[in-house]
Amino acid sequence: MDFKKIGVLTSGGDAPGMNAVIRAVVRAASKAGVKTVGFMEGYQGLMDGNYVDLTTGDVSNVISKGGTMLYSARATDFKTPEGMEKALKTIKDNDIDGIIAIGGDGTFRGATDLSAHGVHTIGLTGTIDNDITATDYAVGFDTAMNAVLDCIDRLRDTCESHARCIVVEVMGRDAGYIALQTGIATGAIGIVINEVPFDEEAMMQRIIRSIGHGRRSFVVVVSEGVKDELGKPYGERLTLRIEERTGVETRFNRLAHIIRGGSPTLRDRLSASMMGEAAVKLLLDGKSDLVVCERDSSIVTYDIKFALTLDKMYKNKLKPGDLSGFSSAEIREMEKLSEMRRQEFRDMYNAAITLM
Repeated sequence: MDFKKIGVLTSGGDAPGMNAVIRAVVRAASKAGVKTVGFMEGYQGLMDGNYVDLTTGDVSNVISKGGTMLYSARATDFKTPEGMEKALKTIKDNDIDGIIAIGGDGTFRGATDLSAHGVHTIGLTGTIDNDITATDYAVGFDTAMNAVLDCIDRLRDTCESHARCIVVEVMGRDAGYIALQTGIATGAIGIVINEVPFDEEAMMQRIIRSIGHGRRSFVVVVSEGVKDELGKPYGERLTLRIEERTGVETRFNRLAHIIRGGSPTLRDRLSASMMGEAAVKLLLDGKSDLVVCERDSSIVTYDIKFALTLDKMYKNKLKPGDLSGFSSAEIREMEKLSEMRRQEFRDMYNAAITLM
């Protein structure tokens, strides 16, 4: 297929490094003599025909900027036949030969829907949660973790001064990747995530023993997706229980969206650039319905439906019929990748407990 114009969009939650992906897409396409347009506010812009032409000059200084220059928005109408019809009309009326969609699982569902209607599409992982099972790494993850690291380091300074404990809730939806890795990196005495059962009493005993050894400050990192028996954020209840159980003055801090912003780290700029360039190559080679991932430090691709189903398997969200259409070899590959991911998580959590 002779590509003359492609579209790029960012969808779902913003992630530092998305602008670096956009830059890479525009520059790689330009080198191949292909024009690029950017759809504003993700799939909403695709339905509304709201786009801007993007030249290499337009993206010359965006690699260091957080957020997304194309913005993002919820586009629930895109899931409807009417919404898809609008998007397809935009693509046809503007002679768009292919779409590169940057985001998470919701973004990929939209991309595979476009592909099913004959549109060449490539997905690219960009989410601070790093919760796409097909990839070891998603653009935005490293910057978010470094933002958490900086915040907790600052909080620890005042905890040390006043002999306090700080319970820090971090983003990640239902995934505990940010909490686990930042918990290890900040020397937390407790890490609370959904993926591994939390032994609250064991943590209390660690705090009590540490007080006896002269320790003054404590950090506990909690993933936002962890809830108590009433369905409320677990971190808030835990804060009260720590003070009651140990006598240590304890405060709760919810970092929330502050960790989404900021200039992307080298790790995110590099991954974004390599993934963006790879996505353009795939598109111009006539490939479609693929998601660009990073596994074992190499750029790899998976069929989007495979990646989405793998994600459900890992997260124990498979429904009857989800595996239909996949070969036994593909199902075994999903099972293998899911178990590898779980084992990596268990190994890291066990190491964290050893180091507490």
